Amino acid sequence: MPHSHSVNGVASAAPTTQPVLVGEARLTLDDFHAVLYGGRHISLAPAALERVAASYEFLKRFSTGKLIYGINTGFGPMAQYKIGDADLHALQLNLIRSHCTGLGNLLPPLEIKALMLARLCSLLRGYSGVHPELVHLLGELINRDLLPCIYEHGGVGASGDLVQLAHLALALIGEGEVLDRGRVRPAGEALREAGLTPLTIHFREGLALLNGTSAMAGVGVVNLLAARRVINWCLLLSGTINQLVEAYDDAVSAELNAVKLHPGQAAVAAALRTLNEGSDLVRQRHEVLYKEENHATDVLTDKVQEYYSLRCVPQVLGPVLDAFRQAEQVVLDEVASVNDNPVVDFENENVFHGGNFHGDYVAFEMDKLKIAITKLAMLSERQLNYLLNDKLNQKLPPFINTGKLGLNFGLQGMQFTATSTVAECQSLCMPVYVHSIPNNNDNQDIVSMGTNAAVIARKVIGNAAEVLAIHAVAVMQAVDHLGVAGRLSPRCRAAYEQVRAVFPQVLADQPHFLRLRQVVALIQSEDLGLL
Repeated sequence: MPHSHSVNGVASAAPTTQPVLVGEARLTLDDFHAVLYGGRHISLAPAALERVAASYEFLKRFSTGKLIYGINTGFGPMAQYKIGDADLHALQLNLIRSHCTGLGNLLPPLEIKALMLARLCSLLRGYSGVHPELVHLLGELINRDLLPCIYEHGGVGASGDLVQLAHLALALIGEGEVLDRGRVRPAGEALREAGLTPLTIHFREGLALLNGTSAMAGVGVVNLLAARRVINWCLLLSGTINQLVEAYDDAVSAELNAVKLHPGQAAVAAALRTLNEGSDLVRQRHEVLYKEENHATDVLTDKVQEYYSLRCVPQVLGPVLDAFRQAEQVVLDEVASVNDNPVVDFENENVFHGGNFHGDYVAFEMDKLKIAITKLAMLSERQLNYLLNDKLNQKLPPFINTGKLGLNFGLQGMQFTATSTVAECQSLCMPVYVHSIPNNNDNQDIVSMGTNAAVIARKVIGNAAEVLAIHAVAVMQAVDHLGVAGRLSPRCRAAYEQVRAVFPQVLADQPHFLRLRQVVALIQSEDLGLL
């Protein structure tokens, strides 16, 4: 899998491989990774373009002489007002312009691009009645990294991510602002310079762009990619710490974990067994404690079992992995779904009204994902505490301090940051899914708040990467103090060298924040591919 060299920005390297085909097979996380991080272009599937054209032509014929929501009526609670033919074009433009009310921070470029790709996937299903010009232009903006300025605050996640997607639509019609290679520019100017013609509004494009879950889904996809990295790093560090303390291997054995019938636990245990391959540090219980001579003493100096944070990694990370896999399934289902209203079904020659724009599926999964990643951060912090507390590990000096005790402080200062960051994760775990507030004159009387859920989940996942960075420094400090780098398994040794390349062993007190940021960047950019 290609890896990004940019975490907060869109990869700028010119694509050198086959474009990712959109509109045929469902996109996977790896497809998104290729576009967002690998610089891959996209291409539009011919069959999908045919569906889009057929849907548009059907809606144009079908809507004549009929009242269809959002085509010749007002929107939301004003749907009872019929709109005359002379105002149909203005109706769509008014919808776009009036809903560009986003505030707060700009979404990061990666999330904006993922949002655009998610919207494109939905439109290419051919159930939206939009002119083919729209999907072509949206595809061009994605390939040219012309990213509409879209803000965190505004969407309630039902009737779609209206405010966020209005800002997408605004840029498509040549108004508002775009990010062009990190610089905010007027959208019309950027389109002209790129040789692109702004979108022509026909009779459906405004509503089809605004009604949808693509903001929460786009942020959700980026969250999943980031979560996959932190899960893999937590697994790697958990394996390394069990090696360096010479834990017993039966805690990750196939036999023990097979009798607990959860796929995540089995997968984590299997990955830990693979991580242990090539290391002579992890011990076999029958070779140490099941021998007759070990019965000669009443008090054992060696631990019979490790603390839970070391021994129960499959049981703690297993649910995290299962939550991740469920979220991956749901979010990618949403990306591949038709999530606007009404649904234009040209094959059955009908238009169906309902609520596919409702974001509860994504909102619920983002809440569950942030809870799972918070538990991961808690596991990481407990393993960190074990390493720093000499009374617990009985192998290392306090705070793995290689200097003069009392005069020097080792990694003491880092623990404060890890602990406070975990506490923030815990405080962010209140589910957004249950925070529905009626609005829109009570037309939207129950909503998902899905974009809020995705944005908060992003914060938690970013926090977890920071905790893992401190954890990684402590693990490698312990490896050096015990002199066991050469006895680690090859996978753990490789990670040790990656961390040491940006953060050398702490031998004296000095400011650590700049190098810690480099470790955070490593964790946020390197997908270890263990799970």
